[in-house]
Amino acid sequence: MNGTGQKKPIKTWARRADIQPEFVGHTFAVHNGSQFIPVFITENMVGHKLGEFSPTKKFRIHGGKLAKTEEK
Repeated sequence: MNGTGQKKPIKTWARRADIQPEFVGHTFAVHNGSQFIPVFITENMVGHKLGEFSPTKKFRIHGGKLAKTEEK
């Protein structure tokens, strides 16, 4: 919380920062290279890195049944 009592996401570019127990309940806006992804911190995330919860790449489907039907 900031001084006015509002809870705004904390913008960060530090994807390699460790999640500390003090962060639980806060929302971080983690940069993924092009935009900020909101990440709400829970107890299960403590000890991980912020970047693990903000994917940098979009998965594209590689072939398979779906791709073959789209070609027709």
